[in-house]
Amino acid sequence: MHGFMRKAVLALSTAAAIAGSIAVTGPADAASSPIAACGGGSYHVIGHHDLGKIATVYLLYNGRTDCVVTWKKRAYVGKRTKMLASIAKNTGTTKHYNFKYTNNYGTYGTYAGPVKVTAPHTCIDWGGGTGPGWKVWYSGPSHCG
Repeated sequence: MHGFMRKAVLALSTAAAIAGSIAVTGPADAASSPIAACGGGSYHVIGHHDLGKIATVYLLYNGRTDCVVTWKKRAYVGKRTKMLASIAKNTGTTKHYNFKYTNNYGTYGTYAGPVKVTAPHTCIDWGGGTGPGWKVWYSGPSHCG
């Protein structure tokens, strides 16, 4: 009987620990850097744009996939504000652009994104935004390979 009680207590403790970690960890605001948000060390920053005092939009690349993350600056981390990360690849020609956007928009404490697109030898448009005062920026056609 004593062995059964020990196994039951261990099972309940494990279940409680797993439930607690699920409640605390969410998909947004879980990474420690833009590289981590995109998926790890194979990504590197190939572009960025400052959104004033609040955040920076980062474009990262891993040799195949472009990734965008809008990352808050230190003073604003934890203050939940509206944020946007956006990326698109051109599905038209270089003379007649037709971008299909993938966006991550919401209220976040650290970052918006990641949003990704695989677009070798194709123009992309990338950008992001943040509030208060909603400041938004897009690159226009870029990295056209």
